[in-house]
Amino acid sequence: MRQPLRLRLVLRDLAAGAAFGAMAVSGQLPVWALAVFLLTLVLALCNVRLVARHARLSALLLLVTAVLLGLQLTSGAMNAVVVACSFAGLIAAQRMLSTPDGAADGQTHLTGLLMVAGGAALSGDMTYALCLIAFGVLASLSLALGVVEAAVPDGEPVPVRAVLRPLSGGVAFAVAGAVAFFVLFPRLNWAMVGPRSAPGLGAASSAGFSDTVRLGGAGTIKSNPRVVLRATLTPDPGRDALDAYWVGRTYDTFDGQEWTNVAGAQRTERQITLHPATDTLLHQRVELLPAYGGRTLISLETPSRLGNAVAHTPTGTRSSTVQLHGGSEVRFTLTATSYTYEAYSLPPDAKAGTHLNLLQAESDQLLALPEHLDPRVAQLAARVLAGEKEPLAAARKLTAWLQRDYAYTLELAGNSEDPLADFLFVRKAGHCEHFATALTVLLRSQGFSARLATGFFGGARLDGGYIVRAGDAHAWTHVLVPGRGFVTVDATPPSHRTSQASALLEQVLALYEAVEARWRNSVVDYSFRDQFELASALVRPPRRPAQASNTLSSRLPPARAWLTALGVAFIVWRVSRFLARRPRRAPRMEATRLLDRVDAQLARFRVPRFEDESLEELTTRFAREGHPLALALVPLTRRYLEARFGGRALREGEAEHLLNTLRRALEAEAARRAPKAAEQAGPTARAS
Repeated sequence: MRQPLRLRLVLRDLAAGAAFGAMAVSGQLPVWALAVFLLTLVLALCNVRLVARHARLSALLLLVTAVLLGLQLTSGAMNAVVVACSFAGLIAAQRMLSTPDGAADGQTHLTGLLMVAGGAALSGDMTYALCLIAFGVLASLSLALGVVEAAVPDGEPVPVRAVLRPLSGGVAFAVAGAVAFFVLFPRLNWAMVGPRSAPGLGAASSAGFSDTVRLGGAGTIKSNPRVVLRATLTPDPGRDALDAYWVGRTYDTFDGQEWTNVAGAQRTERQITLHPATDTLLHQRVELLPAYGGRTLISLETPSRLGNAVAHTPTGTRSSTVQLHGGSEVRFTLTATSYTYEAYSLPPDAKAGTHLNLLQAESDQLLALPEHLDPRVAQLAARVLAGEKEPLAAARKLTAWLQRDYAYTLELAGNSEDPLADFLFVRKAGHCEHFATALTVLLRSQGFSARLATGFFGGARLDGGYIVRAGDAHAWTHVLVPGRGFVTVDATPPSHRTSQASALLEQVLALYEAVEARWRNSVVDYSFRDQFELASALVRPPRRPAQASNTLSSRLPPARAWLTALGVAFIVWRVSRFLARRPRRAPRMEATRLLDRVDAQLARFRVPRFEDESLEELTTRFAREGHPLALALVPLTRRYLEARFGGRALREGEAEHLLNTLRRALEAEAARRAPKAAEQAGPTARAS
């Protein structure tokens, strides 16, 4: 019996590996499942089939594992999707290491399909797409080679090189057909049927939010290019880069080392209102990505309402309440991989002062100074302000002085007993927290109410919305202006407020985010509505002014519809010309005619044949039995398969030569059988 084709097994095992990778990219599978499957894949690629010798033991281990996974599920330690995906990976591993045969191949490919479906349920992100494509291509090639291998008689080599090219073309055509089917076939939104959370590109980073902000140390977060936030704004500013502050929380108490807050009343609701709405609000649809790594809601200054929160957890998508903490910080009550929510902010020119309702303790803290504040701080502020009494003018005066006389740097080593004095009088260099702290304390030393704010600054345009990076994390100052409320004043030099990461790395990640966003919009969130809009955009005339509505041009399809029709017609014409010129259509028809003539000769000479037995099966059986006709059938069958599937056309006169050889063999076999038939018929005649 022929040994299984090595290339087919390698393709089968790699396809299973790609299917398992579709689940593994979600980051939700247990480590032991990853280790077991990786070890299995290595052994399978090295053609080490351990289960072939220990089939019963492996089945017992699978049963025990199923029981343990069931216990994990019932105890709540693992969710059902992760349990199903882990067990599918184990079944695939057991089949990959078993004796290679048709049953093992089919079961391996079937579990591969299950793993691909599990990967879609776990994440469905862009890296999953790569695994999906790899599985489809590798599994298709493996299955096709299996069909060819089964058709070749024993003892004959499989024409791998001859069939790989047409198989590759067929797979490419199948992938294109699958894409067309996905685009055109009416469907529901993928995001409606499962969780959509994944760890993204690498591990999560820190958003920089905590109950305290400690002054000192290096500002390493400024060099992190990871995208942590996507937002769609209404009305859309339409600018390539935003000059905007995204606030997360504020701090009002500074002890000389770190910032904290006076404890505020907490409340949990579906929606938190921080400031009463005005006639005009800036709407934000915000998505906090897995790289964000926090639970604090972010919004443009000055936030009015935050709510409609949704948490994307590994077990599914759920609505989440939000909770108000001190410093006007709003947090999700659920811990999840990513979040989406809506925020409304007051426009920049809105006066929020009339809506402030500060407690006395909070008002006092806006003027509080550290107990052991260096006396030179107040003296410095008085000298710079020179008697300025208006809060906003004083803040701007101190801001201009700090930006002129102090340098921005991220390279600050260690901590200091008095980091503010160290920044103002020794180093004269620091990052945004140093500038914001200095401005806030300098203002307070002269009787102006101020506080520290933290969040992000900026926003880069991407796919109709804006993205914010971890390196855009920032700190600035709020100064309290009578009649206006808190006004943002930023002492950090403008060129250092946004991310300080490598420009090349930011471009690479921006490209990744653009492709990933396109994948989400075009695949993950693609729905029947998108299909309808796509079709409408191709045939719907553009809106025209009312006075032109009766013209002929207004009733005709738009130019893009004509261009689309011409493009489709050109593609159809080119495909038809290509198919008409292909030299392989005639050889395939000639090979089919050859098969018909062979079947006719076999039937005429009454060659014993099983019901529905193909020519390949008959040749294999005769070769195994040592039948005299095998010498003529083996080369004929091989050339038929090469002409029909391998792209090797029959040469002129070759079909007649093969048929003549077969006819002579059949005549010789008939002559050999004739005496035996006569001998058997003689006794019968005499007995009668």
